[in-house]
Formats: sequence, C-alpha cells, structure tokens
Amino acid sequence: MTIQIGIPGFAVEPGDHICAFYLGKRERDDVLLPFLRTGLHAGEKCLCIVDTTEPADLVSSIGTELDVDGFISSQQLDVRTPAIAYLRSGGFSMDQLLGFLRETVAGAIADGYGFVRVAAEASWLLGGPPDADEFLEYESELNRFAPQFPQAVLCLYDLERFGGGLIVELLKTHPKLLLGGLVLENPHFLSPDEYRAAKS
Repeated sequence: MTIQIGIPGFAVEPGDHICAFYLGKRERDDVLLPFLRTGLHAGEKCLCIVDTTEPADLVSSIGTELDVDGFISSQQLDVRTPAIAYLRSGGFSMDQLLGFLRETVAGAIADGYGFVRVAAEASWLLGGPPDADEFLEYESELNRFAPQFPQAVLCLYDLERFGGGLIVELLKTHPKLLLGGLVLENPHFLSPDEYRAAKS
C-alpha cells in the first residue's frame, strides 16, 4: 500500500520515517503543506508540530479549498508547538514523547482513521532545552515505533539552521531522505540497535 503525499513522484509506505532537508520556510512549506493537504483530503489524521511558525499561521496557509476549521474542530488536524508536544515537562524526554505519539496515533486509529501523518520541525533544538541530547536516540527509536501503526513520520530540518555534525547523525537515524524533491533510500542508515551500539 502506497500513500501519496502531494509531492509529484513521492509516495510513502505505512511505517515510513523520512527526513526532509530544506532551505528556509518557503521550501519547508513546499514539502509540509502538500503533505497535510493530501492527508486531510484523504480523510487521514494529521499531527503537525511546528516551531518557526505559529500554529494558527500554518493552519491559515493550508488554504481555503479545504474546510480547515472543520478539520481543527474535529481534531483531524492537530497542530502543536514543541512546548505542548516535545517539552511538556520543561525538558525533552524520549520516553514521554514516544508515549505521546503512541497515544495520539493509537487513538486516531481507534477513532476510525485509516492512516496518520506526523510531521515535526526540530528547530526548537537550537534553544538547548534540558536533556536535548536524548533527541537523536529518539529519532533512532522512531524506526521501531513507526512500523507499529499505519502512519508516516516526516521530520523537518532546515539546512540554514543546522550544521554538519547533526546532519551526519540524522543520516544514521532516517532510512529515507527527502532532498530537493527527490526521495532517496539512505545508505548510511543504522537500525536502532546498530545506532545504539555505535554510540556506546
């Protein structure tokens, strides 16, 4: 089963975990907005965590062709800030975030959604919140979590903000990459067990 995400030539499989690299907010929106619009149009649950844009501004950017207010009121579209999703306890907790995602995605499936789209920016990392060093382990563990449900997880990284050191680690934790409109199978990917062993 392949899922179209609104970008020509790019489909995903249930359980996919994709790293999208882009330059600036415009390129982010070229990836993120079609991902959300296509999911909403298909009747899928969409969870989006944004940091560089206010949730209300992102919602308004989705456009008027869809009943965005209806999607918000029904919670088919759930747009949050990192403070509400990632940093609810004041710092980053891998276990807490994985628990939040599991609860959200499992709840959506129980509510009758056939597929869930999760998209998240990581720019909040640049603020150095407590325990942010767990984040790369979380990215790796997403590869165990994502296949447990009919979902696709799209991680958003702005190359104008992040340096080469982090990007090297991201290449190890994402099996698929989206770069310049192309989807690439990532030859540098390590399984969670391999990643943990390499870090020890």
